[in-house]
Amino acid sequence: MRVTTSFPLGTLRDTPSEAEIISHQLLLRGGFIRRVNSGIYAYMPIMLRVIEKISSIIEKELNNNGCSKLLLPQLHPSELWKKSERWEGYTAGEGIMFNLKDRQGKEFGLAPTHEEVITSIASEIINSYKQLPLCFYQIQTKFRDEIRPRFGLMRSREFIMKDGYSFHSSKEDLSSFYGKMEKAYENIFKNCGLDTVGVDADSGSIGGAASKEFMVTADVGEDSILFTESGSYAANIEKAVSLPSDEIPLKKSKEVLFETPNQKSVIDVCQKNNLDASQIVKVVLFVAKFENKSEVPILTCIRGDQHINEVKLFNLINKKYNSNLIHLKILEDNAIIEKNLINFPLGYIGPDINDETIKNTSNWDKSWIRIADKSVSSLSSFVSGGNKINFHKVFQRFSFVEKNYLISDIRNAKKGDRISIESSEELKEKRGIEIGHIFQLGQKYSEKLNAKFSDKDGQLKSLWMGCYGIGVTRIAQAAIEQNHDENGISWPIQISPFEVLIIPTNLKDPNQKKLTEEIYKEFKSKKIDILLDDREDRAGVKFKDADLIGIPFQIIIGRDSINKEVEFLCRPSKSKIKIASKNLLEKFISESKVMYNKNS
Repeated sequence: MRVTTSFPLGTLRDTPSEAEIISHQLLLRGGFIRRVNSGIYAYMPIMLRVIEKISSIIEKELNNNGCSKLLLPQLHPSELWKKSERWEGYTAGEGIMFNLKDRQGKEFGLAPTHEEVITSIASEIINSYKQLPLCFYQIQTKFRDEIRPRFGLMRSREFIMKDGYSFHSSKEDLSSFYGKMEKAYENIFKNCGLDTVGVDADSGSIGGAASKEFMVTADVGEDSILFTESGSYAANIEKAVSLPSDEIPLKKSKEVLFETPNQKSVIDVCQKNNLDASQIVKVVLFVAKFENKSEVPILTCIRGDQHINEVKLFNLINKKYNSNLIHLKILEDNAIIEKNLINFPLGYIGPDINDETIKNTSNWDKSWIRIADKSVSSLSSFVSGGNKINFHKVFQRFSFVEKNYLISDIRNAKKGDRISIESSEELKEKRGIEIGHIFQLGQKYSEKLNAKFSDKDGQLKSLWMGCYGIGVTRIAQAAIEQNHDENGISWPIQISPFEVLIIPTNLKDPNQKKLTEEIYKEFKSKKIDILLDDREDRAGVKFKDADLIGIPFQIIIGRDSINKEVEFLCRPSKSKIKIASKNLLEKFISESKVMYNKNS
């Protein structure tokens, strides 16, 4: 393609103020995307080529694994989502689904994900175990009403995604196919030229028994990954489990109240009373809101040097109490005022707070749910709130079990923790960008949407399901985070908009013009993905744009064209050689083959 006639470049010299991270800056400066509104971008021709190459790699791998491509509607009737009991959670409050009504007053949502629609279709077309397993996938635009869109395509409100859904006759078959898709994902990301790490992950609002995220490690990643150096363990911080460091034993003391004026935080209590955070039991009160609109207070206890993992807590409540939980929020001072809780000792609550105190100070008539992290269950003595404003208490031989606490892991694992009693390996931490996620959904959706099949014995059974997502536009931006320098992008050749860029420094020179056309036509005849910068701009402008847009190979045609010689530059390594034009094609094929093999 030629820049002047079919492929205009829209590069920028200045960095737009909205761009916070380097990959977003380079996408805008390189003319790959144009902002239309907050979190909404147009994909320019040069970006669309990247997206199409990523999509082609995905399609090839999935087709080789027996998956079938389809296209599902983006507009979903609310009835399907109400059947799965996700409508309220996705549309109410801070829900991420755009929703609207048609002229008949019927409710619809713009799809952030497609479990309901594909399950409904499967219930109509799958009748027998003989049709299974089946896997469908699509690549299309999705919508999420992000509260704060940021980082360009990393957290946008409109984005391109591959989502796939598999159907099985048994849990074992689902597990087997899940392993197959895990390998397929590794191949896809490798063939995109990316270094990724697979980590155990929380299933979130999608649900299911098991899930795994695929991360590109980057300093700007929104997720924390905890892993061992040996590679024996890796998990998203929302899912990771570990052993907390040993606590410092509290010196024996009588069980007594002591005054702690205006000392609500663990730090304040420790500093002003010569205590270590591991000797404190921190009591945190949450309010759980369920789909039926009811609100229930959740009393949680954790060691003072640890932090509650709200995702683990959310999942535990949902599973243990078999409820459709929508929101889980910490009760803070402003909420105390809103809820008219009189003399409520927030900041000074102890694990022994009794029902009478609760009734006298709060307007909740429901029973409180009590949950203690494993980090406190073995403490023989500790300090915690005294259930009286400005007072804490020393506890001796307190039993969380006897006080009807559910003991579970609700803490954030962190770097430096050991992964087990048997292992001395400690967790390390990196930031990561999620580009893929696979789930074993089980029968969550098939049971609610009545998607059944007839088994070998003629019995009707609910389908077993898997779900497999890849952020196509996220891959493009994540690739830039891994592949850039001070001058611009350096695309992996597999997903680069072009493989090679021809830069004539002066097309008014007849020798340059002639040689440029000869090389361009020769490369095109060999079906090489080539772009010719035939603008009449200065050479310096072309060189800057070339480095900015990051095409892997550059052919620079200058004064030596009279001798049929050119410069051949490799963008990633910045190596440059002078070469006779007759040897150029062979050199490119050799070097590009090395780059393809290195990246994949």
